[in-house]
Amino acid sequence: MTELTKKEVPHKFHLVNPSPWPIFASFSLLILLVGAVLYLHKSNSGHFLLPLGLALVLFSMFSWWKDVIKEGREDQAHSEVVRKGLSIGMLLFILSEVMFFVAFFWSFFNSSIDPSGFVSEDNPFAFTNKIWPPEGIKTIDPWNIPFLNTLILLLSGTTVTWAHYSLIHKNRQELVQALTITVLLGAIFTCLQVFEYFHAEFKWRDGIYSSNFYMATGFHGFHVLVGTIFLFVCLLRARLGHFDGKNGHLGFEFAAWYWHFVDAVWIFLFVFIYVWGS
Repeated sequence: MTELTKKEVPHKFHLVNPSPWPIFASFSLLILLVGAVLYLHKSNSGHFLLPLGLALVLFSMFSWWKDVIKEGREDQAHSEVVRKGLSIGMLLFILSEVMFFVAFFWSFFNSSIDPSGFVSEDNPFAFTNKIWPPEGIKTIDPWNIPFLNTLILLLSGTTVTWAHYSLIHKNRQELVQALTITVLLGAIFTCLQVFEYFHAEFKWRDGIYSSNFYMATGFHGFHVLVGTIFLFVCLLRARLGHFDGKNGHLGFEFAAWYWHFVDAVWIFLFVFIYVWGS
């Protein structure tokens, strides 16, 4: 218990204690990005700096979030005002993620609705006859693995809602069951997407269609992986009883919001890129 939390303060806000994690995370990201650039340029130092930077970033994330959990559970620093501020921060983060995917959809619609704008002899992404998809591209059947993955994500959205309902009604057993199913569904989705990529008949360098396809669906797959890890951490915390009593469950709520966002983005990807785009 810190000295600040032992005293009574004239406000309901939480003044964060000095922490090494912001500056540590900044330098970790710097090492990660420098390592990635060197790795892409086939430098030997990149093979060392890239995994080192990734390990440091993961360590800083774990340590920083561990301190945030401690502030809420042990220090009781997450008052109603603090929880509201954290919720607004999470919503703004999700909004930034929405705009992130808007850029990919913008690129996809720009190239698919008006293909003539990309016809050029010197353009490696050029295609002829002003058609979409470009000639030579055999698109993925949307009613095969993509449709199955759609059903999986929709089902996972119901199971995470079941978990939230169980949490509100203080049913830890069903909370753990529902979260376990959700995590498994997320893992199955990722495995099926990897399988789909390995069997796709076009590669990411095969033109504007493949670039748009892999950027949009690939980054969504990364978000599914992050969301699965997010929910897995919530599963571990649920088994430890972190969401019992009056400690609150902001961590789970944020994970559920993020997962529903991932579900919604996939619906747009499936409808426009897989079905309409093919």
